[in-house]
Amino acid sequence: MASAPLLAPQERIIPVSSAGLVPAISSGVAIRTFVSSACGATAFSTFLAIFEPDGRLALHQHPVSKALTVVEGEALLQVEGRTYRIGPLDCAHIPAGTPHAVSNDNPDRELIVHTAFASAQPTRELVNREFLIDARGFGDSTPNDPENIIRFAKSPAYELAPQAFFTDLFARRFGAVGICGGYGRFQPGASLPCHIHAYDESITIIQGSAKCLVHGRQYELSGCATAYIPEGLPHRFLNQSNQEMAMIWVYAGAEPDRQIVDNRYCSGVLSWPGADVVADTQGPRKKRDNERL
Repeated sequence: MASAPLLAPQERIIPVSSAGLVPAISSGVAIRTFVSSACGATAFSTFLAIFEPDGRLALHQHPVSKALTVVEGEALLQVEGRTYRIGPLDCAHIPAGTPHAVSNDNPDRELIVHTAFASAQPTRELVNREFLIDARGFGDSTPNDPENIIRFAKSPAYELAPQAFFTDLFARRFGAVGICGGYGRFQPGASLPCHIHAYDESITIIQGSAKCLVHGRQYELSGCATAYIPEGLPHRFLNQSNQEMAMIWVYAGAEPDRQIVDNRYCSGVLSWPGADVVADTQGPRKKRDNERL
């Protein structure tokens, strides 16, 4: 009996309301799953953690790289004994095996944190240790610290496409292993050209609304809705509104890497022949490490 043909990986759109709720690990913290093995991802995952006022995740560690980016509010991050204040769009990369805790010590305001892991099924281990506290406030990490704190206000932005400005927040050059990601801001009318990646991608719309095109299929995303785009699938994002749009993007790769393809693959006018065919016929057209699309 012939085996059934393997189906090509498909994109997934995950609104916050339908994102899987992780079983409670701490009172006052709700964690929703965006991308994971449940979507077909194999090497990374993304989540949204919502901390009620005074909510806290106790000291714990993971066996893989973790990056957390504040979307709203202000986090108190403890890494071993070092404590930091992490504001909107600030990012912290926590290496594998590094004890850390996150809390919202504001009694009146919610804290929302976007989190990425270099595993499609991340695990967490509680840590029962005491550390001497070194309060650093809004200061930076040092080269001798395992963690890396990126302050968004001091981070360079680059124009990846006309009126589309990107800031890299975590990657191999910042100490991350197996994941990279950052922030993208699109002015009204801005878009990226149709492109593919050699790895899976997660895109969370944190401001405004975006149109996502994936080989002829169209989606509207807003309110922290997340798109999962499998490796090698042509896609693009457009801001067709009259307001600014912004996203947090994560790749299951060490550094940003994009291959531009004909926009007609994203609109569906052209049938997608596959990433290998396009690479063979068009030659290498990859853009790396902040190069323009």
